[in-house]
Amino acid sequence: MSIATSQEISRAESVTRTKDASVVAAPPPRNIAVDAYRGLVMVLMMGEVMRFADTAKAFPGSSFWRILAYNQTHVEWAGMSLHDTIQPGFTFLAGVALPYSIRSRQRKGESFAHMLLHTMWRSVLLIALGVFLRSTDSPITYYTFEDTLSQIGLGYTFAFLIAFLKPRWQWIWLGAILFAYWLAWALYPAPGANYDWAAVGVSPEFVQKHLYHGFAAHWNKNSNFGNAFDVWFLNLFPRTSRFAFNGGGYLTLSFIPTLGTMLLGLIAGRWFNENAPKIPLKKFAIAALALMAAGLLLHFTGINPIVKRIWTPAWTLWSGGVCFAFLAVFSWVIDVKGYRKVAFPLVVVGMNSIAAYLMAHLWEEFILKSYQIHLGRRFLNVFGAGLEPFFLGVLTMAAYWVMLWWMYKKRIFIRI
Repeated sequence: MSIATSQEISRAESVTRTKDASVVAAPPPRNIAVDAYRGLVMVLMMGEVMRFADTAKAFPGSSFWRILAYNQTHVEWAGMSLHDTIQPGFTFLAGVALPYSIRSRQRKGESFAHMLLHTMWRSVLLIALGVFLRSTDSPITYYTFEDTLSQIGLGYTFAFLIAFLKPRWQWIWLGAILFAYWLAWALYPAPGANYDWAAVGVSPEFVQKHLYHGFAAHWNKNSNFGNAFDVWFLNLFPRTSRFAFNGGGYLTLSFIPTLGTMLLGLIAGRWFNENAPKIPLKKFAIAALALMAAGLLLHFTGINPIVKRIWTPAWTLWSGGVCFAFLAVFSWVIDVKGYRKVAFPLVVVGMNSIAAYLMAHLWEEFILKSYQIHLGRRFLNVFGAGLEPFFLGVLTMAAYWVMLWWMYKKRIFIRI
């Protein structure tokens, strides 16, 4: 991890390099639409602190708060809420940034070997940071790899290597990865009629509402190929107790189809570069519709359900289409219509996404308690006790943004 200062960024943005008496052009300006989209993703992630679910309980008759609460939580199994777009969005945008990063390093004259070593180091840091953040409330290091950062780290070097292939082969690798992963799950035995669901942490309510039957049963919670792998793999690490299942159904091997999401972002980033200065809105829109249609087809035919928690190939396609749709909208609003000032609050967050991620995971409790201690319950209940969690969350979000704005003004950006 490194911190880029204003002096370093100024050099990176404005200095041209002279080599063998030839002048290399200065790098193009930042893609504000991508920064704004990344900012939205981080705001949705940090926004958990506003606790819409608690407010919805205080106002049980309010459809407004119920809808907000639904979209601030992950769906139990199949489907998608707005909250479910966070991880695919963050992963997709990591892929979008890859062509820009590679081109920047090539402009500086870095060799392929040097770039590869840097990429591998970045992958290790992302994995380690994910494990660290998951371990903050654990008595020992909690080795788990389903965290967003760890999942990106596990696939990042592979995405880097695929970025150097011709476009046709990038699509072939995407298809091969998703098909091979689907096949591995399809060949693994599905749970039988007398399967002990309680032994793998699946409640009777979940069995009644969300259990698949027939061929789709290969993708049931904690009875699948991915969970079998984790029962072996995660128990290789020191643990306070033997790993048997993940309560949410999340899996280490999800990094493989997650790599597919990153490759879709890589393709989007390549389209940006190939079509510059024009914005390939038509390509983005077609990709969005085609990918979402493919995901829905797999889901409703029973070939492969759309499940984010185990990152099914159908989820990769569906969520990838949603990411393309978000990218198209942001590009149209900011680059085509020119509403850059409107996007500024999101850009402040998006340009420092790692800092925002760390703030939300490490500073939340400190900020919340500080407000409670120094402002007092009387002030926090100014809009009523039912809205206190929401109001406290808004104040915390404001604190996050002010800190990120200060870093933006000082040109301090945390990079990995």
